[in-house]
Amino acid sequence: MRWLGGVCLAALLAAGPVQAASGVVTHVTDGDTLWVRVDGASPRAKPKKLRLQGIDAPEHCQAWGPQATEALARRVLHRRVQFATVAQDRYHRSIARVAVDGDDVAGWMVAHGHAWSDHFRRRKGGQDGGRYGALEAQAKAARRGLFAQPGAVEPRVFRRMHGRCEVIAH
Repeated sequence: MRWLGGVCLAALLAAGPVQAASGVVTHVTDGDTLWVRVDGASPRAKPKKLRLQGIDAPEHCQAWGPQATEALARRVLHRRVQFATVAQDRYHRSIARVAVDGDDVAGWMVAHGHAWSDHFRRRKGGQDGGRYGALEAQAKAARRGLFAQPGAVEPRVFRRMHGRCEVIAH
């Protein structure tokens, strides 16, 4: 098993109640959302929309949004991934842990400076940096990707100030 930031594929897929599967990535919407044609699904079945668990990437209309989308696409597009669905969000995306070639994709995105660790969902009473907090701290210290940009704004703050990109475009 390959390791990334202390997270190996076995740990990625073993934690908590999950629905594990694999498939080929057919589309990348943004830096934390992708579509997978699930192995064994009917040829007519639509690809499954997955939101990477534990990270928040810039919105596509936000600074570094296009770079984050491109980075995720370079990493996973048209490649076989393993994923474990753990929940569904309010936008009807399946929240999933995703791995390619044994590496945790969300951890890779944070480590390379293309996303923040999803630390705004702090544990009750806790102030941890989320699942990828240590990787985020390392990326910030090394000034990788969006962390090299002065005044980089977390997507949750951007959305609070400007709304979702679809609202801005119209």
